[in-house]
Amino acid sequence: MLLPLVYLVVRTVGAGAEVIELLLRLRTLAVAGRTMLLILGVVGACMLLSVPLAWLTARTDLPLRRFWTVATALPLVMPSYVVGLTVLAALGPKGLLQRLLERLIGVDRLPEIYGFPGALLTIVLISYPLTTLTIRAALQRMDRRLEEVSYNLGRSRWRTFLRITLPQLRPSIASGTLLVALYTLRDFGAVSLLRYETFTWAIYLQYQTSFNRSVAAGLSLVVLAVAVCFLFLESRTRSPSSYYRGGAGAPRAASTVHLGKWKWPALIFCTGLVFCSLILPLSVLIYWLVLGAMRGETLGLVWGPALNSIFVSVLAALAVGLLSFPVAFVTVRSPGWLAGIAEKSTYIGYTLPGIVVALGLAFFGANFLPMVYQSLGLLLFAYVILFLPLSLGAVRSSLMQVNPNLEEAARSLGRSPLRVLRSVTLPLVRPGVLAGSSLVFFTAMKELPATLILSPIGFKTLAVSIWSAATEAFFARAAAPALLLILVSAIPITLFTLREERA
Repeated sequence: MLLPLVYLVVRTVGAGAEVIELLLRLRTLAVAGRTMLLILGVVGACMLLSVPLAWLTARTDLPLRRFWTVATALPLVMPSYVVGLTVLAALGPKGLLQRLLERLIGVDRLPEIYGFPGALLTIVLISYPLTTLTIRAALQRMDRRLEEVSYNLGRSRWRTFLRITLPQLRPSIASGTLLVALYTLRDFGAVSLLRYETFTWAIYLQYQTSFNRSVAAGLSLVVLAVAVCFLFLESRTRSPSSYYRGGAGAPRAASTVHLGKWKWPALIFCTGLVFCSLILPLSVLIYWLVLGAMRGETLGLVWGPALNSIFVSVLAALAVGLLSFPVAFVTVRSPGWLAGIAEKSTYIGYTLPGIVVALGLAFFGANFLPMVYQSLGLLLFAYVILFLPLSLGAVRSSLMQVNPNLEEAARSLGRSPLRVLRSVTLPLVRPGVLAGSSLVFFTAMKELPATLILSPIGFKTLAVSIWSAATEAFFARAAAPALLLILVSAIPITLFTLREERA
C-alpha cells in the first residue's frame, strides 16, 4: 500500500523548489476550492438518496423490492466517462432532450451543462450505490429488538428511526461517505468530459503536457493530504459505543414495514432514480448502437474482452475480500495505533488517481521486478491497492455489529480460533463481505488507467474496448461493449441480491 506513496515522494523530491512554487499559485488554490465544492455536493446528494433507498429496499414492503435493489446498484458498473458522454448527449445544449423539446414546444437550446452541474450529476448517478450497498448491509444485520422497545415506549416510527436506527447506522454511513468522497476526489472521466477542473484533471494535464512528472507527483501528494483529512474526519465520527446487542438470545430479524399511503411516493422516488441513473444512459447507448447499425458500421460483440473482464474482476474480488477481513478484524477487535496505521494505509491507493498508482507500480516493476512487469499478477496487485477500501468499509461495519461475547463463548467451548472464525464470525459478517466483494467486482470491471498501463500484452478488457472506441469518436462501437459490460455485471449483482433476500 505504501509503494505509490514512495514513488510520489521520490518524484517530488527530485523537482525541488518547482513543486513548492506550483502549489502556492492562485490557480492551484482555485482547483482545490472547486474540488472540495464538488466533493461536498456529491456527498450530500448521495446521502439524501442512499439512506431512504437502503431503508426502502431492506425494511419495507416496497413493490418489486428485489428489482429496485438490483436496478439501483447497477449504475456502479458504468464507467464515469460513459455516463458523462450519455449525459452530454441527452442533456447538452443541443442534445436529445433539446431535440424533443424543439419538436414539442420549440425550444432551440438548453442551458449549458458543462462545469459543476454536469460533473455533480454524473458522479452522483454512478457513486450513490457505494453508500446504498454499505448502509443496506448494516440494516440487514441490525437487531430489531431496540426498535421494538422504542415503539413500546410510545415513540413514532419516524422518531424511532432518528433516535435508534440512524445512530446504529453511523459506522456504515461514515464508511460510505468516505468512499464517495474519495471516489469524487480521484475521478477523471466525468470531470474531464464535463470540463470541470479538479486535482485529478490537473494531474493528468501535467502528465500529458510536461516531460517532468515531478510536478504531477507533487499535486498527487496534495490529493493524498486532502484524503488524509477525510480519513481523520471519518475517524472522529466513530465512538466507543457498541453497535451489537448485548442481551441473551439470538438477534431478531427486522419485520417488514408497511408503507401504506407512502407506497406511491416511494415508487416514484425509486423510478425517478433508476430512470436518471440507469435507463437514461442505457437509452443513449442503445440509440447510438441502432444509429450505427443503420449506417452500416461494424458492431461486433467483444466476447474475448468480456471474458477477460470477468476473470480479472473475480480474482480481484476474491483477493480483496481475503485481505480486507484481517484488516477489519484487527481494527475492530484490537484497536490501537498500529491497527489504525494499517487501516489508514489501505486508503492511499484508492485516494490517488489510477494513472498515478499504475505509473508507480510500472516504475517499480520495470526497475526492480522485471519478471512481473506487464503481468496479470501485477495488474491484480494494482487492483488490491486501488480497491481494498471498498471492501474494508462494508466488512468493518458488519463486524462492529457482531457481539465479541459470541466468539468468546465459542472459544470457551473448546473450539479453535480458526473454527470460531469459520462457524461464528464469518457467517455473521456475510452481508458486509458480499457487499464489499460486489463493490470490488463492479469497480474492477470498469477500471481503465491501471488496466491500460499494467495489463499483459494482448490482454484487452471491456473498459479498454469502450475507451478505445470513444476516443476515436466511434460512439456506436463504444455502445456495444458498454452494453455488454452492464449485462455481464447485472448477472452477479442479481445473484448477490437474491441470496441476501433469502438469508
